[in-house]
Amino acid sequence: MRTLLSFAALYLSVILLQLSSGAVAPLDALSGLSLDFTTEQIGLLGSAHFAGFFIGCWWAPRLMGSVGHSRAFAAFTAAGAIGILLHMMVIDATAWALMRVAQGMCVAGCYTVIEAWIQAKVTNATRGRTMGAYRVADMGASLAAQLMIGVLEPASYVSYNILALMCCAALLPLTLTTASPPETPSTPRLRPGLAVAISPLAVAGVLVAAVSSAAFRMVGPVYGRQVGLETDQIAYFLAAFVAGGALAQYPVGWMADKIDRRWVLIWLSVAAIVSCGVTGMTQGTGTLGILLTAGFFGLTTFPIYSVAASHAHDFAASDQRVELSAALMFWFAVGGIAAPWLSAALIEGFGPGALFAMIAAAHAILVVFGLVRMRARPVALHRTPYVWAPRTSFTVGRLMAAIREGAGNGRRGGDGPDERR
Repeated sequence: MRTLLSFAALYLSVILLQLSSGAVAPLDALSGLSLDFTTEQIGLLGSAHFAGFFIGCWWAPRLMGSVGHSRAFAAFTAAGAIGILLHMMVIDATAWALMRVAQGMCVAGCYTVIEAWIQAKVTNATRGRTMGAYRVADMGASLAAQLMIGVLEPASYVSYNILALMCCAALLPLTLTTASPPETPSTPRLRPGLAVAISPLAVAGVLVAAVSSAAFRMVGPVYGRQVGLETDQIAYFLAAFVAGGALAQYPVGWMADKIDRRWVLIWLSVAAIVSCGVTGMTQGTGTLGILLTAGFFGLTTFPIYSVAASHAHDFAASDQRVELSAALMFWFAVGGIAAPWLSAALIEGFGPGALFAMIAAAHAILVVFGLVRMRARPVALHRTPYVWAPRTSFTVGRLMAAIREGAGNGRRGGDGPDERR
């Protein structure tokens, strides 16, 4: 308990940051609709967020090394707040995309600071409980952020001011804490090819996870409006996806530790294809049916990133884990940049059902590729524990590495040449 209380300021900053940033994406989509932005322009806003996220992940460790943790956190928070406040001053889709780049940088930069701070303060004895509380705070705030859409009026000064105030408030707990900031950690090398070399299937799984999550969360409000949902119902629609994903983590994690993780990936994708089909068939069945299918969609797609990451770490050496986690985050950002714009363009050309058709097609490719990879490579000889991996910053791999090694199942040395191929 003393350990958790010592991180209370960091957790409170995470909650406030997530309440602000988690609500910006759906509010932007609904505001864009009310301001007559095209669907493709709204998708571009989601892609811009992930472009800023990638920049923030790369830049944050370097900025911490120059000015320290607290000042770096303040700089990124200021960039996010400015991006939010400018929305109702400049009504232009291209300008909003630049503002979303700033917001994406804010999210990645602030999470990098917080996770580097936690990493420096935890011990192996307290790491698991600390990360558990961290994930609960982050996921709970993400769920609440989706529900906030039901009370925030689109294209309103007041709505964006509320989110900007929350972003600014995230400064207070971290900058006023009496705990001394840690020394600046070394920056992990960004080696995207490392993930491809260790596990092509894991990279494919991460890309498909990005297509599913980024397309749904960034363009989902457009889909909801086109199938007849009101603003408060869209909030429940998005929240159902997050809640379904949270509920899936433990049973999926149990299965991923018991059977070949490639089969888990394949059957999750099969279930995701089914959920996409069911969603398409229930567009006209009323609000309850749409909400239930959103929860089912989150249940089948949300855990894919963590399963893919765990599969990759089964083939990684201990000294590769941090760089592997950063590489997987890179590929997730790549998928996140492409998916919102592409899904929005498809919706504009073919209607709302095109969103889930695109996601189903991505999962079908993952199923086929997974079956091919099972023939090309035997099961891993050593298994790391399943970890519910946050997709927050490149530095989160440092926090996860010791947890993956903690059960004694992780690799302690290099891999043989045949296993790594």
